[in-house]
Amino acid sequence: MVSNMKTTVDLPESLLREAQRAAHEDKTTLKALLEAGLRARLAQRKEAEKFVLRDGSVAGKGRQKEFRNAGWEIIRDTIYESGRAA
Repeated sequence: MVSNMKTTVDLPESLLREAQRAAHEDKTTLKALLEAGLRARLAQRKEAEKFVLRDGSVAGKGRQKEFRNAGWEIIRDTIYESGRAA
């Protein structure tokens, strides 16, 4: 069963006036404009919740042999040394 409810929304006057102008220009009602905007925002939120980070893994067996037991400091120093040699 679908029902409508009345509610009061407190909006800044400038926003209300802009919305009324937009509704008039679009030949619609303020109610329809507000409903469409609210539905669009809720759909946007739902889409944001669906975000899944793609699998960015690469083929291989982890670190190169010479770095398998190395700490971050050794890896970092090697990276910076390689950058200076270039």
